[in-house]
Amino acid sequence: MPTEAGMAAAAITPLTPAHAEEVLAIYQAGIDEGNATFETAAPTWESFDAAKLAEHRFAALAPATGRVLGWVAVSRVSDRCAYAGVVEHSVYVHPDARGRGVARLLLEALIASTEAAGIWTIQSGIFPENTASLAVHRKAGFRVIGTRERIGCHHGVWRDVLLIERRSPTHQDGPRL
Repeated sequence: MPTEAGMAAAAITPLTPAHAEEVLAIYQAGIDEGNATFETAAPTWESFDAAKLAEHRFAALAPATGRVLGWVAVSRVSDRCAYAGVVEHSVYVHPDARGRGVARLLLEALIASTEAAGIWTIQSGIFPENTASLAVHRKAGFRVIGTRERIGCHHGVWRDVLLIERRSPTHQDGPRL
């Protein structure tokens, strides 16, 4: 992907099947770097599409070219009604687009959509070594709530995962059932 020199912003748009190839390539790049996920290969588009909630997934597009610079998406954490307002998210940015605020813009779009939908918790797990992701999440209002020690083996090494969450200031009391 050619670098979008001097790019300070991106256009945020709903993530659609038209973005599939670039989204999965960005996902695979994050997987290949080794500090983003326990996954070893990006899923098929069909699997990705089925697992992610359509109303809370976004792509960041380069203004000049329309190339996908990054994406954010959520999945349900449980089918139980008690967890209806809790989602788990992933955010990935193309290596050439990092450090330009793309992840921040994607997280802002995600937070706006989840707030509008009454979601009270966005959570994720991040490897402690992924300091850039931890920093952008902290700036977006996420906090580390614990460490899952040696939770999984990744390429022959036991890895810790920091559990992070953002609690909605609007929906603190949960749903009105």
